[in-house]
This record gives sequence, C-alpha cells and structure tokens, in this order.
Amino acid sequence: MNKSVKILAIETSCDDTAVACFLDNIEISSVVHSQLEEHNKFGGVVPEIASRNHIMALPTVLNKALIEARYLLQEIDYIACTYGAGLQGALLAGVSYSKALSYALNIPLLPINHIQAHIAANFVTTAPPFLCLVVSGGHTSLVWVESYTKFETLNSTTDDAMGECFDKVARVLELGYPGGPIIEQYAQKGTPHIEFFKHAKTQNMGLSFSGLKTATINYIKKLDKESLTAQMYDICASFSKTAIDIVVSNTFKEISKRSVDKIVLAGGVSANKQLQQEITKQSRKNNISVSVPPLKYCTDNATMVALCAYYQYILPKRIPLPKQYLDLNVNSGLELSQSLL
Repeated sequence: MNKSVKILAIETSCDDTAVACFLDNIEISSVVHSQLEEHNKFGGVVPEIASRNHIMALPTVLNKALIEARYLLQEIDYIACTYGAGLQGALLAGVSYSKALSYALNIPLLPINHIQAHIAANFVTTAPPFLCLVVSGGHTSLVWVESYTKFETLNSTTDDAMGECFDKVARVLELGYPGGPIIEQYAQKGTPHIEFFKHAKTQNMGLSFSGLKTATINYIKKLDKESLTAQMYDICASFSKTAIDIVVSNTFKEISKRSVDKIVLAGGVSANKQLQQEITKQSRKNNISVSVPPLKYCTDNATMVALCAYYQYILPKRIPLPKQYLDLNVNSGLELSQSLL
C-alpha cells in the first residue's frame, strides 16, 4: 500500500462495548467497557440490558479511544463493525452507530464476521496457515485458516458451545457469572476423579458438550447441600477436565488427517490455563507449535475487528463504495463461512 490508513473499529456483539483505533494493522488505542457488573446479578447476559448499555456507552468509549490515539473523527479512513454473530439487539446498537458515522463522515463501512475476528486476533503474533480452535461462549469450532481471508470449518458443535456449558454448570452451582473463570479457579483446588459418564463416550462425542452439561447438572442435583459443598472443587475439576478432553481429542483427530505445524486458540475460553497446558503438552509430542493471543484479545475486543478489516478489505484492496453498506443489517446467527465479500 502506498498510503497508511486510519481504521476505527466497533464491537458490540454481546456485553462488552469496545472501540479501537488502528494505523494499518498497528493498534494505536483499544478501549473496552465491560457490563459484567450489570449482568452478574442475573447469572448471565440479559440481551435488553446489554443493548441499552451499548447505546449509552458507545459515545464515551469512542471518545476515549480517539483521545488515546490522538485521532480526530475527520481523520478516520474506514469504519469496521461487527454485524454477526451475537445478540441481535447488541449488534444493532453497534451497526446503527457505525452506519451513522459512515454516513456523516462519508467513509466506507466494513462489515466484520465476529467469529472470523476472533481468529484474526491471532494475527498480532501469528501468520497463517494454521489450525485454529475457536472456543468462546457461543462457538466451539475447529477451523483451517489457509490465509488471512480463507477459512474452512472442519468441525463445529451442533449444541451448546464449551463456554455456554461452563456458564450453565456454574449457574447451577451458584458460583456466579461468567462461569468459565470461576470454575477454572475451583478446578485448580480439586481432583478430577468423578466420571459423569464413561471415558469411551467422551472419545466419541465429537465437539458436543450438551451431554456433559446435562450429566454434570444431574449429578449435582442428586447431592444434598453438605455433599455438594464437600465435592464442589472436585466437581469443577472433573467437569473442566472432561470438557477439555473433548476439545483436545477432537483437535488431534483433525490433525491426524492433514499436515499441521501450528495450532492457535481463539475466543474467551482460550484463556483457560488448563486448556492451554493440555493443548501444548499434546502438541509437543507431535512437534507442533501452539499460539494463544494475549489475554486482552481472547475476550471480545475491537482490536480483532480492526485486524480482520485490515486483512480482509484494506490490504487486498477490496474496499466497498462509501455508501454501499448503509443498508447493512445484523445477522445474529452468522456462520464462520458467511461473508459479504
């Protein structure tokens, strides 16, 4: 490219309001406003509350990102925003705000697939090709990333995603929200000796977590209060280990079918230390390198949106006309393979 460009990225797919400013593929500022406190008392994300909070937070978060980057709105060359997958109302908040900015500034709007953006978070440190394990609250998939713009889904769960199951089990245990980090902390203090079902079944489940969730919840409901308190750490350790075994076994089944020398993790659950350790241990046996994005890029953020926009649109010069996407709508069930390119 002959000229560096300034990108403003907006992410509002769930309960984090995020804005980032980029110069080409270099982060200049990144601001995330968490709604964790608002949703924690409900034991999970309440879509309507998330949407309203995005609308209230966006002007402040945007202004902070611009100040930190020392950018003026009039200097922005492109706006990138997540249009799916995610909560419909939350997505509408970000897309509507982005369309208004695009129209007012008369600059291109770049629509971004949220799942592809999670993968793009790895572009900070790792270049494709690689096998990506996407593990987030709403998605669990194995994706072959051939290039910055070419993705192939190899395996994907058809029921609850891994992160969803952590949240649901934590809710039954009354541990709070989000469930993943809390169960991970408890698991470190327990022994994974409980078999919710036979190990052979785990090996044949594919990327399916609904059965594990149900078996764990049924086990919990059979316990009286005293027994539950005594077994709390062991239940978390056993549930966590079984879920991770499912993911790891499926990852290496795919690796056995193709030549892979790099594995990367993406999504909020990729921050789980036990998952990282198990993937790394198995990878070393196969001479495969493992990469995990920095913690702040595992959860929802706008940096991953900006990187996705840069590599999908700007670098290959696939820039839409300034008003081409002003009729852009959200797609809460957007699949990895779907794109407006």
